[in-house]
Amino acid sequence: MNTDHFRERLTEEKATLEAELQSIGRRNPENPNDWEALPQETGQEADRNDAADLISHYEDNTAILKDLEIRYNEVLAALARIEDGTYGTCSVTGEPIEEARLEADPAARTCKAHLNA
Repeated sequence: MNTDHFRERLTEEKATLEAELQSIGRRNPENPNDWEALPQETGQEADRNDAADLISHYEDNTAILKDLEIRYNEVLAALARIEDGTYGTCSVTGEPIEEARLEADPAARTCKAHLNA
């Protein structure tokens, strides 16, 4: 399988995800492979309503960041599989993943039959 097409798509998605992650979070200084949400600062944190809004915004960012980070890690893993020559192989059976599945999700780890594995 020629993986250049998928490498390009995954690299583009990686860049997009990094930009989205940086817009609401930062890399954890204690663990650079982990991201953490950033609180919104308004300078009016002493007001109870503002504090509640900040907490709510932070919780929203945390949830969004978690989903983005999961996808980001899936993309990184797919790029690693391209590098080690295992890209496009079902992680359950070792059989080739359908090209249509890879077109739909270039980071797919399994064939259609093992979609939820």
